[in-house]
Amino acid sequence: MKHFAPVALALAISIAPPAGAQTAPSAADTARAEHVLARAPVIDGHNDLAWEIAHYQGGNVAVARKGGADLPRPLQTDLARLKAGHVGGQFWSVWIPADVTGPKAVEMTLEQIDVVRRLVAANPDTLALATTAADVRRIMASGRTASLIGVEGGHQIDGRLSVLREYRALGVGYMTLTHTKSLAWADSSTDEAVAGGLSPFGKRVIAEMNRIGMLVDVSHVADSTMRAALAVSKAPVIASHSSARALAPVPRNIPDDLLAAIGANGGVVMINFYPAFLSDAWKQWDVARTAYAKSLAVPGDVYGPRAAAPLVEWDHAHPMPRVTVATVADHIEHVAKIAGHDHVGLGGDFDGIDNTAPEGMNGVDGYPKVIAELARRGWSDGDLAKLTDGNILRVMARAEAVAASMATVPADDATDRSAK
Repeated sequence: MKHFAPVALALAISIAPPAGAQTAPSAADTARAEHVLARAPVIDGHNDLAWEIAHYQGGNVAVARKGGADLPRPLQTDLARLKAGHVGGQFWSVWIPADVTGPKAVEMTLEQIDVVRRLVAANPDTLALATTAADVRRIMASGRTASLIGVEGGHQIDGRLSVLREYRALGVGYMTLTHTKSLAWADSSTDEAVAGGLSPFGKRVIAEMNRIGMLVDVSHVADSTMRAALAVSKAPVIASHSSARALAPVPRNIPDDLLAAIGANGGVVMINFYPAFLSDAWKQWDVARTAYAKSLAVPGDVYGPRAAAPLVEWDHAHPMPRVTVATVADHIEHVAKIAGHDHVGLGGDFDGIDNTAPEGMNGVDGYPKVIAELARRGWSDGDLAKLTDGNILRVMARAEAVAASMATVPADDATDRSAK
């Protein structure tokens, strides 16, 4: 990691114009947002609550009902805030670290799936498992949150298509092809290339995902992998939690040519709310802050008054650049402009972003603010409803149709011999 000079960086940040300095939504905009959300609730593409529960809350799924504001590590998700945020569908991520491989990766993934299934089973009045678009519509109509599952990294199948199929049987709706490390069969956006995009085995992974109706998720992957996946997949792809590289130039975001390609593919890009993926100024501030924390051997991933005392002092001397609801809306509008209104959604990444968030949106109850801001900007009710749930439901239904068309294709039992 490069080390930045804090004083120079602070000066650069201080003269940058504040993000999202715009007129606030009116009462009418807010009312229209609530009206849209009442009939088209949010289906969010990515939430890391399962990892938080398993590894920081002792596996206690009850914390999701109690709320987590008073916990040593506060949660951004609980059942009350899901309802307040009009979240009608949630893809729960079953993430494990990218450096965990082999049978251990499968074991940890199964533990994460178990957390999601226990969470749902413990709250039948508010949650229900979903694996199809019809399931989601039925569950949302009952006033509950449809709970879907996403595996966040191809390392979690241990190079075995048999494992992929078993995940699908347990309710997994998508798999992110890579996480932060490249695999022998697919390259990550944040690691050196290994596969040259997709290896022959990687193409077979996508073919098998198409056959079993599992969505191909291209968040985290290298541009070359994304292009290869778009060329190979018979079903539309998703980016479950990514933003626009034109507005925030980080490798995890998607460049305009690939935004357009995802639109042409029929897919959907679901906007991530992590400030580092929304604002280059915030990202540079965080790089400097992290370097300072490392120099003091204190945790750099804790923000606000709970941070170590030297970091609280550093934050006071180096104010955090503003990232607002308007910043989120800028990314949504950019994707809609490049890919089309039919190809943008929401993937907040809550409980996976170190308790950071745009101002006033530190939890899953913040979605109505985004919809109100877009209403203020003149979005139609129809385009707002596509953003909240229509686009991802269309993609899910199309993936199901592709799987049905492949019903006579036999299962591929290939393994990646290079998997470790």
